[in-house]
Amino acid sequence: MKKYCLAAALSMACLAPAAQADTLLGLYVGVDGWKSDNDGQFSYKDKSSQDFDFEDETFVSYYAALEHPVPLVPNIKLKYTELELNGSAQLADTFSFNGSDYVVGSTVNTVSDLTHIDYIFYYEIFDNDLISIDLGLNVKQFDGDIVVSGTTQNGGTDFTETKDFSGFVPLAYGRAEAGLPFTGLSVFFEGSFLAIDDSKVQDYQVGVAYELIDNLAVDVAIKAGYRSMILELDDVDDITTDIDASGPFAGIQVHF
Repeated sequence: MKKYCLAAALSMACLAPAAQADTLLGLYVGVDGWKSDNDGQFSYKDKSSQDFDFEDETFVSYYAALEHPVPLVPNIKLKYTELELNGSAQLADTFSFNGSDYVVGSTVNTVSDLTHIDYIFYYEIFDNDLISIDLGLNVKQFDGDIVVSGTTQNGGTDFTETKDFSGFVPLAYGRAEAGLPFTGLSVFFEGSFLAIDDSKVQDYQVGVAYELIDNLAVDVAIKAGYRSMILELDDVDDITTDIDASGPFAGIQVHF
């Protein structure tokens, strides 16, 4: 999926004329590094959830956004986020996953791949040199798997189960940024949210950006802040999750 997102970014770059980026098309590309503190649980087919001790991880996000002057047609942003969680649990009760029952008192390990792509369609509600506000729709596409390994009740053998899952989750999207005059600094908030029935998803970041380069050809900014993601997915291909991944991030953004 990394290659897919990077290819999309390059394709959009080819569309943007360099000499008139701000008058016709605006292209933003960026990358963030995210130091995440992870915890949570998951279950299979509505059986009892199991809490896991997930390791702290450093993930990478890539994104590209294309803004244009065509009325009523939304701008588009693609964002790829790594989210592969490694963890383990000491079982106090029987844990069932994908047809296998793991032994009480044993240790089970997991690699939970929740990597996903965001397809964001948004309108610029307000945009000037000091304040910008965007509103729209974000569709998160999950196409991952959860791997569980440990001692099963079937003969006490070590066994590994893998369950693939995929799905689309629509969320409300918003972004706001306010510049601090004559400093090159700005503060920003960007987030996507959903709360419906037993599902709750939120993915937001808040931070500060500093513009290193600002001219007619290209703008370059560095960013730092805090990102939080909660994934309470209810029965996506028989997988139910309650995952919290949060921590500081830093990145760089280029605007053509």
